[in-house]
Amino acid sequence: MRIIFVSTSVGPLGSGIGGGVELTLRTLATGLVRAGHSVTVLAPMGSVLASTGSVVAPTDSALSALDTVGSANHMVEVDGALHVPSQTLGRAAPLVVPQNSVLENMWQRALELARTGDFDVVLNFAYDVQPFVEASECAIPVAHLVSMGSLSDEMDSAVDAALENRPGSIAMHSRAQAQTFGTETAQRAIIVGSGIAVDEYDFSPTFTEDVAFVGRISREKGIDDVFAVSAMSGRQVRAFGVMEDRTVWDAAAEKFPEARVHYEGFLPTNQLQRKLGMCAALIMVHQWMEAFGNVAIEAMACGVPVITYDRGGPAEIVRDGVTGFVVPPDDVRAVVDALGRIGSIQRQQCRALVAEQYSERAFAGRVAAWLGSLVRQ
Repeated sequence: MRIIFVSTSVGPLGSGIGGGVELTLRTLATGLVRAGHSVTVLAPMGSVLASTGSVVAPTDSALSALDTVGSANHMVEVDGALHVPSQTLGRAAPLVVPQNSVLENMWQRALELARTGDFDVVLNFAYDVQPFVEASECAIPVAHLVSMGSLSDEMDSAVDAALENRPGSIAMHSRAQAQTFGTETAQRAIIVGSGIAVDEYDFSPTFTEDVAFVGRISREKGIDDVFAVSAMSGRQVRAFGVMEDRTVWDAAAEKFPEARVHYEGFLPTNQLQRKLGMCAALIMVHQWMEAFGNVAIEAMACGVPVITYDRGGPAEIVRDGVTGFVVPPDDVRAVVDALGRIGSIQRQQCRALVAEQYSERAFAGRVAAWLGSLVRQ
């Protein structure tokens, strides 16, 4: 297949602003190309497809190389104003389109490419209504990989409309994520999970007593509970991710002065996996519905067990008592107690689960089967 990716519109690929969708897109682009498909990525200006081994052409000159179908992965940077992340808005708030929107510009480019006859399907990663409601304008099928749970009334309506107009066009990462859109939508959505390039993560049989947190520094990621876990357990927590909201971090530090939480910054995969692998466990104490939780499989690929709240996708990934522990939501004491039992987890089991179910090849295979079914409709 010849596939057009429409990237997230909240930040350039490689910046970390887009969260897990950046890793998802990168993994899929590489996995699909290695399976013999061609991928052209439309992404905001300044994007990079880091450490994928892909051919990256950062300007419109990439279009001149589209005849190398099936052998390369192309990126076309598109200028325009970035969008406000949906998770920062209220449910009833309109999804405002900025002037000279990068999403509008990416979408118009996708429509232009679709009309050339050189492509088979568009895969949209943007959590915004335009590609959903305007998919019928496209000359080829448009598929949507929804990156978050239900956060917006406007998006919910757009998802439902897309399913009505083209059944099978919506995929999600987990059943818990799909269920947030309602039972009917959950029954109609395709569940594809996620994946990573397992070979980019070194298995670490030895480790320190430190605990890891990986994610945007924001309220919905549970920063307050991260500090609480450190304070109650006496362990140092190493926090990796984009500093999205410094006020949340500062407030948690003031509330728990005895906590030892060290901010490590946002790191590229090769650096992250080395530091992550030296930790005894990853904690996922999110306050919102995580669609999947790529950081869980990143940690387990390094052999690091995961302790997660029983909320959203991570609870579907972690095998309780085998690759980590699933504890009641918002129960910090349960997280601390699980840390005390973390030595019972065999780190090799964590790596084996990811290699079997969440490899780049397995993920790309699931998505290719889904896209292929749309193309054949």
